[in-house]
Amino acid sequence: MSDSIIKRLLRAIAAVFSVSLLFVGNASADIPDELYEALGVDKYKASPKELYEAITERYYDPAQGHGEGKYAEYWEPLPFSQYLDPYTYYSPPAQPAKVATREECIECHEDETRGWVHAWRKSVHANLDEIRNLPKDDSRYYKKKLIKEVEDNLRSMGKLEKNENLKEVSCIDCHVGVGAEKGHHNQDLRLPDAAVCGTCHLQQFAERESERDTIVWPDTDVKGNKIDPVWPPGRPSHALDYQANVDLATWAAMEDREVADGCTMCHINQNRCDTCHTRHQFSAVEARKPDACGNCHNGADHNEYENYLMSKHGTTYLMLGDTWDWEVPLKDAIAENEQTAPTCAFCHMEYKGRFGHNVVRKVRWAFNPQEKIANNLEHEWYEKRNEAWIETCTNCHSATFAESYLEFVDNGIISGLKKQLEAKQIVEALYEDGLLPGQKTNRPAPPKPEHDAPGEFFQLFIAKGNNPTTVELQYSKMWEQDLLKHYKALAHVNPGFWTYTEGWGPLLERYTNIQDANTQLRAFAKLKSQVAMLEGDIKAAKLLNLDSQVERAVVGGLGGGMVLAGVGLVAWRRKQKTEG
Repeated sequence: MSDSIIKRLLRAIAAVFSVSLLFVGNASADIPDELYEALGVDKYKASPKELYEAITERYYDPAQGHGEGKYAEYWEPLPFSQYLDPYTYYSPPAQPAKVATREECIECHEDETRGWVHAWRKSVHANLDEIRNLPKDDSRYYKKKLIKEVEDNLRSMGKLEKNENLKEVSCIDCHVGVGAEKGHHNQDLRLPDAAVCGTCHLQQFAERESERDTIVWPDTDVKGNKIDPVWPPGRPSHALDYQANVDLATWAAMEDREVADGCTMCHINQNRCDTCHTRHQFSAVEARKPDACGNCHNGADHNEYENYLMSKHGTTYLMLGDTWDWEVPLKDAIAENEQTAPTCAFCHMEYKGRFGHNVVRKVRWAFNPQEKIANNLEHEWYEKRNEAWIETCTNCHSATFAESYLEFVDNGIISGLKKQLEAKQIVEALYEDGLLPGQKTNRPAPPKPEHDAPGEFFQLFIAKGNNPTTVELQYSKMWEQDLLKHYKALAHVNPGFWTYTEGWGPLLERYTNIQDANTQLRAFAKLKSQVAMLEGDIKAAKLLNLDSQVERAVVGGLGGGMVLAGVGLVAWRRKQKTEG
C-alpha cells in the first residue's frame, strides 16, 4: 500500500473520530493550551479572576499591540476615533452633569435614544429569568449554563456574593461597572471594550485572545533552513486587527484621515465585540449568520461574503436558511439541527470538533498569497492546518473529496501567484532602470512613514504627481485585489469568480497591460537614446523627454503609437536636413 493511500486513510480515520465528537456531545468551546502557556497561567488551577487579570494585563499592554501603535507621531485621531478605540480616546460628555441611578439610565434613554433601549429589551441581558426558566426542549436551554458561568466569573472577581444571582445586565453594568447602582454621567461613563465584555464572558474573551498564541508562523522552511516568518506573531487575526491597522505605514501616512478610517471601521474587533454582536441586543443568532461577517468581509481585496453567497453553500443558505433554527449552538447546527449547509461561523470557528471564538487555527494562506507560503506548504505547520481543514469539511463531505479540493485550491492559487510574480519583476525592473513616467522629474515621495517603491500598497490610497504611474497602479491592483479575489473565490468555491468575473480574468488583463507598457516604455527609451545620438546635442533628448506628456500618451496604447511615429518622422527629417 502506497504512502499516499496510507496517509489518506489515517486522515479519514482522524476526521471520522473528530466528527464523532460532535454527535456524542463532547464538543464544546475551548480555550487553547497555547494561551495558558503564553500567559504563564495554570489551566487547571487558575481562578477566573487570575485568568482574567493575566489576559487583560497583556490586552492593555502597548508593547503587545494595544493603543495608537508605533506610528502615532504621524497621524492625529479624529473626534470619531473615540468610538473606534474607546479605551484610548473616549471621554464622558460634559452634559448632563448628574449622578444617575440604574433605573434612571433606562428612563432617560427611552426618550433620548429609544433604539438602544428597544434593542436591549430584546436581549438576553434584559431577560435572564426567561432563560433560567426555559424547558429542556428549547434550543436556547444551553444558555442557562452560560449564565451560571458568568455568575461564577463575577463571584471570583468579587462582583457577586457567594449565593447571589445576577438579576440583569443593564446599561450601568457595562457603561459604569458591573453591579453599580449609580454613576456620575460626566465622570464615570465609559464605552465598553472587549475586556469589559470579558469580565462576564471570560470564556469567549479568552478564546478570542488566544488567536495571538495560535498563529505563530514558522521561522524555518520545509528543509529546516531559517526564514523570516510570513507575518508577525498573532496576525492576521481579530485579536490584533487594530494593531495591524495602526502599525501599517500606509494607514499612518494617509493625509485624508476619514478615508484611512474606512479601514479602521472594520479593524476594531480587537477593541470591541459589537462588530459581530451588534449593540445593544448582542445576539448570538445574528453573529452566526453570514450576513454579520459580510459587513466587513466584502469588497475589492476580501470579498469572502460575495463568494460565499454565490457558492453552493451560500445559495443553500439563501434558499433554506429561514427554516433553520439559529438559536441552536454551533456544535449542533449540522449534527442535530436541520441545517444543510455550512456558514462562515461553522467552518471558521470549528477546530477539531470544538467551537470557539478563535478563528485562526486553520489559517494557511492568510490575507494574501505569498511566494514564501507557496514554497513552504509541505512544512509540518501548514500540513497540520490542512489536515484540520479536511476534518472540518468532513462534516458534510468525504475526506477524499475534501483533500482533493483543498489541493485544487492550493494549485489554483499558485497559478495566479506565478502571474503576479512575473508582473512584479517587470514593474520593479522599470523602476530600477528609471523608465517609469515622471520618475526623475515628477515623482514626490509618499508622506512619512511610508517609503517609495514600485507597485506598493500605498499607491492604492496616496497619489501625487506621477506617483503612482499607471503601470504601477495596474500592478498594485493585480496583487492586492485580483489575486486576492482569485484566492478567495477558490477557497469559498465560487467558480465564476475565480475564472471569469473576478480573479483570473482581470488578473490576466492587468498582466497584459503591464507587458504592453513594458514593451512601449522600453522601445521609447531606446528611440530616445538613438535620436539623441543622431542629433549630437540635447535638443532631441528634450523633444523626446520621457517625463513629458508624450510618455503618458505612450502608455495609452494607440495614441502612444501615433506619437512614436510622429517623433520618429521628426528625427528622420532632422537627420536628412543635416546630411543634405
